[in-house]
Amino acid sequence: MIATSAAAGSRYIDVEVVQRLMKAVDFIVLACGALFITMLAAHHAIGGNTPAIIGFLALTIAFASLLMVRTLGLYDVRAFADWARGATFCIIAAFVTGGAAYLFATATLIKLSPAWMFHWFLILTFHFVLTRGAAALWASPMAAKGRFRKRIAIVGGGKSAENAIHTLENSAGIDLDIVGLFDDRFDERSPASIRAHSKIGKIDELAEYARAQRVDLIIVAIPLTAEARLLHILKRLWELPVDIRISGQASKLKLSPGAYTQLGDLPLLAVFDRPLSGWSSFLKSALDRTVAAVALVGLAPVMLAIVAMVKYESKGPALFRQRRYGFNNELIEVYKFRSMYTDQADANASKLVTRDDPRVTRVGRIIRRTSLDELPQLFNVLTGQLSIVGPRPHATQAKAADALYEQVADGYFARHKVKPGITGWAQVNGWRGETDTREKLEQRVKYDLDYIDRWSLWLDIYIILKTPFALLKSENAY
Repeated sequence: MIATSAAAGSRYIDVEVVQRLMKAVDFIVLACGALFITMLAAHHAIGGNTPAIIGFLALTIAFASLLMVRTLGLYDVRAFADWARGATFCIIAAFVTGGAAYLFATATLIKLSPAWMFHWFLILTFHFVLTRGAAALWASPMAAKGRFRKRIAIVGGGKSAENAIHTLENSAGIDLDIVGLFDDRFDERSPASIRAHSKIGKIDELAEYARAQRVDLIIVAIPLTAEARLLHILKRLWELPVDIRISGQASKLKLSPGAYTQLGDLPLLAVFDRPLSGWSSFLKSALDRTVAAVALVGLAPVMLAIVAMVKYESKGPALFRQRRYGFNNELIEVYKFRSMYTDQADANASKLVTRDDPRVTRVGRIIRRTSLDELPQLFNVLTGQLSIVGPRPHATQAKAADALYEQVADGYFARHKVKPGITGWAQVNGWRGETDTREKLEQRVKYDLDYIDRWSLWLDIYIILKTPFALLKSENAY
């Protein structure tokens, strides 16, 4: 197991998220702009009900303009990078669309002054030059770093892997990087390289590699008929926060076309999905940062009071920093209010805190029992290291039943498929506090994995709302 720093590797940026955000901005600006200039230019509606017609016309123009821009491929990342061309064609597309709507509306619905077209052109020019220029400043360096390109690892060798690689390399319209091949076989059935792609190591080393380097997709190029070998491979990889697919070309079974997804021309059979990706990941991140910012403002007096009490009772800093496992086993540094005497602090948590632990101060017992010592982790949420809701991050040397956590609970590292959180599904179900026994740890892991499987934005909101009530039950919190 390789523990990596949070800075290792640059994360993949899902193009769909970028496109949705740009479409939302375009629609809001164009709809509001069309509404405003139509209100200024309208004389009277044919048949009355002017406000309803103006609103309908503005929404129609905005929607039709977005449809035209999308049809021309101007929401592609490459169009964002070439901002001058992209802005120009966006202006032309939306101007022609708006002009057609203007002519139709003037003839049938509402009398508009000719100044409408001039004002519409000004809005389009200002909006598209500004937004596409800003997008280019951001997208160009991201594209140069390969942030929009999927990094793919191939598991397997021989003819099956060669066919999959050949199909991917000859597929049009996909942007990817094959990082290498992984296979346990080192003989004529699995050569050292295929089509200029080298074998990096064995399958066990793929898990190590994926934690140290960015891997967005693993394609297993092994026939489904090799059931025992396939199950053995998947059991070694399922803990990774990576999409895992089986190459449909490697299967002799002819499944329904609907069973496959396509990557270019390569059919893939889904096995494991990364729990949070694309739009769902963006929404969770937006919720996290919003809640953290609001909580920090609202709880600022409480946090300042805790700082004063901690420093008054014992010498030393009010904050305590501890390295813990984060997403994909990355090592992150989380903040807490110090609850122990400075000279007895245990940064690695090699010895769990127990009831009436002499290392804990009087103030420390109160803030630990109420989980107020965790409040500084709101800053970790703002920096993107933690989520508000997720599996609780554990210290690197934390133990249960005198053994490291990963040695006690099967599938322990699978809980790191998502960012750890300040609160979680296990905590609101009564499993907070110390994990000194195998049962306590296994229950924590069980609820953490259940949360990952069931994740939704509404589940996060439910857990956030339930957390204050869970804190009232503090019998396990020391």
